[in-house]
Amino acid sequence: MSDTENVDWQELENQGASSNGSDKGKGQADEKSLEAIYDVPVRVSAVLGKTNLQVSKLLQLGPGAVLELDRKVGEAVDIFVNNRLVARGEVVLVEEKLGITMTEIIKVED
Repeated sequence: MSDTENVDWQELENQGASSNGSDKGKGQADEKSLEAIYDVPVRVSAVLGKTNLQVSKLLQLGPGAVLELDRKVGEAVDIFVNNRLVARGEVVLVEEKLGITMTEIIKVED
């Protein structure tokens, strides 16, 4: 994507830690100003892959049917917040449930 820049997750954490360590008061003030939006719900989606299908083929699907997606095994999963790509990650198993480990944050340049 030409309008996005991939940011390393570890690098992002290190930047946050270095700025918080040098100016702790500012970090606390920023957190206080964000409290008003903490309860705003957002929709988070993880997309394993996509495919195009004709309606006639869709109607023929049933239990046990396999849909071929545009991704390979082990390829990163896209993570969307309110239909906007924000990160990529890997599928993990957490106590018998699927989860996503974020491996990179997508920073959009305005």
